[in-house]
Amino acid sequence: MKKIASLSIAALLGTTALAVPAFAGEGGKSAGDLMVRGRIIAVQGDESSTIGVIGGHAEVSTEIVPELDFSYFLTDNLAVELILATTKHDVDAKATDLGNVDLGSVWVLPPTLTLQYHFDPKGDISPYVGAGVNYTMFYNEDLPAAVVTDIDYDDSFGWALQAGVDFKTNDTWYFNVDVKKLFLNTDVSINGGAITADVDLDPWVFGIGFGRLF
Repeated sequence: MKKIASLSIAALLGTTALAVPAFAGEGGKSAGDLMVRGRIIAVQGDESSTIGVIGGHAEVSTEIVPELDFSYFLTDNLAVELILATTKHDVDAKATDLGNVDLGSVWVLPPTLTLQYHFDPKGDISPYVGAGVNYTMFYNEDLPAAVVTDIDYDDSFGWALQAGVDFKTNDTWYFNVDVKKLFLNTDVSINGGAITADVDLDPWVFGIGFGRLF
């Protein structure tokens, strides 16, 4: 996670230096505007867990996927953003009484809605912060060949925090760097409830991409 965070910060600083000469210096975000962004995101779990009966802890893989989001400006400074992305994660139970147990993989879909405050919506460099909610859905579980015959993940609501910067390259296009912290929890039932686990996934989501203002 520290490595990904360092790369994101380096990209942010480097892009600031490169982007300054290209700014148009006009226009900017206004009430009623819609910004559509496409990002590449790295989803890094920050998980903690309690596994009944066999003990140990759960670990999920880090994944890199595309993300699509839509921001609608209620005022020049306030926007609501809907964030859409889905990831497939490998899941393992580590250091259990049975050793390391492969729990297969699962797809995670956490649509997230945040309310953002943009500090300088007309500026060439426009930072923002946001907070909101997500609803996480788990689907298409893929079980390993042995040991685990059934696994079920409960969907759940959670919170989201966000910070980012838009760099204006002309009146309609922006380069974007964004980081989100999602608070996700799921109750897991394995082999018909013979083993249960309470898992806080709480991933960091580091993103980089471009947005267009409409």
